[in-house]
Amino acid sequence: MKKAPGKSVTKGVMTPSKDPVFLLCDQIRETAFALQRHLRHGHLEKIYENGMLHRLSKQGVSVKQQHPVPVYDEDGTLLGDLFADLFVADQIIVELKAVRQLSDDHVSQILGYLRSSQIEHGLLINFGSPRLEVRKFALSQIN
Repeated sequence: MKKAPGKSVTKGVMTPSKDPVFLLCDQIRETAFALQRHLRHGHLEKIYENGMLHRLSKQGVSVKQQHPVPVYDEDGTLLGDLFADLFVADQIIVELKAVRQLSDDHVSQILGYLRSSQIEHGLLINFGSPRLEVRKFALSQIN
């Protein structure tokens, strides 16, 4: 079977090749699942943040904790910094929660972070419920 550009062939089925940022999101998601299996729910958010930093760093992933991310006005004026729980590979904001259930406010927070910082990709991860919840957000680049 002839391989199309940007596609990979698995058992004769054409599937889109994953962009490296999506592969990194998969790695973050898998790391969160492993940490959740080990710790379960019931800890403070900081414990999960430290655990994610430790495990991703051990995997050779560039990750910064409570990293200042600049926030810009629409004309490009720097307004200040937001502090991402984790900033992975200088391209993914990871916002962690340890709450019973994610709310619209949590979603608004990550979307606001992405829009105002002009970072395209973000993950919202909740360790607070018995079942880990991971939500991926991707915004188009703002011109």
